[in-house]
Amino acid sequence: MSSNLARSTYKLFVGNLPWTISSKELKSYFSRYGHVANAEVVFDKQLGLSKHYGFVVFSHREAFNTASNQNTHFLEGRVLNVQRANESP
Repeated sequence: MSSNLARSTYKLFVGNLPWTISSKELKSYFSRYGHVANAEVVFDKQLGLSKHYGFVVFSHREAFNTASNQNTHFLEGRVLNVQRANESP
């Protein structure tokens, strides 16, 4: 159980995603920084359309830090809004 808690601390919020991006492509993009445990684009369940944001969870602190400290992330010509995810309830 504690391993899940540790993993969630390496979670990034990724906003301004192009509508064409899937969870697989999001994971592929962030894998350049290190092992991605999970990547998920959030979709509107009724419309089936991307809400233009998602989350990326890294397995290791180094990859998380490298990705979150990168000044600018580009994906399909868009500048992504990348922030450390707030895990507080």
